[in-house]
Amino acid sequence: MSMKHFLLVGLLALISACASNQVLDESLSESELYLLAQQDLDANSYGAAVEKLRALESRYPFGRFAQQAQLELIYAYYENMEPEAAKSSADRFIRLHPQHPNVDYAYYMRGMTSFTRDRGIFERFLPLDMTRRDPGAARDSFNEFAQLVSRYPDSRYAPDARLRMVYLRNLLAAYDVNVAHYYLKRQANVAAANRGRYVVENFQQTPAVADGLAVMVEAYQRLAMPDLAETSLQVLRANYPEHPSLDGDSFRHHVEPAKRERGMFTTMAGDLMGKVMTPPSRNAGTQMEREMQQQYLQALDALPREIRAPAQSEEEKQGRSIWSRITFGLFD
Repeated sequence: MSMKHFLLVGLLALISACASNQVLDESLSESELYLLAQQDLDANSYGAAVEKLRALESRYPFGRFAQQAQLELIYAYYENMEPEAAKSSADRFIRLHPQHPNVDYAYYMRGMTSFTRDRGIFERFLPLDMTRRDPGAARDSFNEFAQLVSRYPDSRYAPDARLRMVYLRNLLAAYDVNVAHYYLKRQANVAAANRGRYVVENFQQTPAVADGLAVMVEAYQRLAMPDLAETSLQVLRANYPEHPSLDGDSFRHHVEPAKRERGMFTTMAGDLMGKVMTPPSRNAGTQMEREMQQQYLQALDALPREIRAPAQSEEEKQGRSIWSRITFGLFD
């Protein structure tokens, strides 16, 4: 390990130690603690806000700010990238205050923690296809949003939850189509046909239904079941005449429709949902590259002038990768 790495680890350890050694004044009143927590939340200092909200709840469990602090603790944990703590706090609030007028917020945040569980830093900056990932978090999120919508249909959070449920349903359907294509690749034709039929029967009105029908046609043709293959093909032609597998009167199934599927699900959760993001032109760069470049420039502008690196020539800049620029060369 180089000296730069040692310095980086030491700096992070020092910052962590300083943050963990902060001691709140025992004489702070309930309102003072709550006000300090609000200031931390407004300043996006979510770790500090967590400490103050937890202190408020433990010191004044029956105070007038106690229940509100429990709600805001869910949000602080969520923004501090502690999804399990946020979900645990939401479950606790629902259990302790089932009749609270703002309990719908706890249900909503519980769904949000599952919604963003698999969307870490790599998923934000790397072109990963979420339809090929483990769908466990997506299923949990869908069920939790569904519970919110069924219990509190008039909640202010219900419209957003419904939009996210549409997105999650499309994602789960596309995941099952990917599984069916995997079965086709492995010559597991019966399993592929069953998975395609499952998509058609259980995910109506999703874009994946057409792919499910195409999988059924291909699988039944391989299984020498012409009647079922022809029936599925007729349904595909009647409902999805523009499907890529249809070429005039002939059928040619695309076993790997990764590019087409990935385009449907590159929209980030914050853009929700019914908005289809138009892929950028090739000469404009990818969305990932633009976001990374913007974050790099913002981080560079935030540096004090004393520690900024000297200006580089164009040849030097072109020789460095985006990762090298973002990490300021620490890991070169």
